[in-house]
Amino acid sequence: MASFVLQLPTTTTSRWRSFSVSASASSNGAAPGQSQSVGQGKGGPVIVELPLDKIRRPLMRTRANDPVKVKDLMDSIQEIGLQVPIDVLDVDGVYYGFSGCHRYEAHQRLGLPTIRCKVRKATKETLRHHLR
Repeated sequence: MASFVLQLPTTTTSRWRSFSVSASASSNGAAPGQSQSVGQGKGGPVIVELPLDKIRRPLMRTRANDPVKVKDLMDSIQEIGLQVPIDVLDVDGVYYGFSGCHRYEAHQRLGLPTIRCKVRKATKETLRHHLR
């Protein structure tokens, strides 16, 4: 069983509200029902809403996004919300996004302040590997 922590901002404070979410077919070897707090141990990824301006996109200008795909995503996000979070690396508290380019741009163009992300802790060596 895979465990994730879903964090959503509360409306009255600047704190995050955490929910434990589980799915079958674990790929990280966690025991069934086991969950971890964000930033503790070597748990799997967590699902969080991050401000767009806190996500660094180092490969953003390597190619242009398909404008039709971005428009279709904008329509879908307005109608039913983002269905698949973007993948983000957390390297020493700094967030790096390497995938989800069309979803990220759709959020930008819609003027949305945050985007749902699947965040996993990574080392600087992992970051260097993604930048090659």
